[in-house]
Amino acid sequence: MDTTESCMTNLFLQLGLPAGKDDIARFIREHQLPETLLISEAPFWNDGQRQFIREEWREDADWAIVVDELNEALHADAVAARVAQG
Repeated sequence: MDTTESCMTNLFLQLGLPAGKDDIARFIREHQLPETLLISEAPFWNDGQRQFIREEWREDADWAIVVDELNEALHADAVAARVAQG
C-alpha cells in the first residue's frame, strides 16, 4: 500500500523533478500549455513521466487530483487569455 501523500511536492518528486516551492513555481511558469493540449501530450515529459500522468489520471487514482491541479496550473495562461478576449 502506497502511503505517500498526494501533493504537488510529492508529484514532482514522483516525476523526478525538482520539488522545492520555487522549483514548482518556475516549472509551471516556464511550461505553460495551450488550452487544446492535454497535459499528458506535453512535449517536455519523458516517456515514464507521460505514462505515469496518463495512468494516474485515467484510473482516477489518488494522484489524479494533484495531476488535475498541475494540469490547471499549466493551462492557466491560456485560459486567462481566452477569458480576457471575452
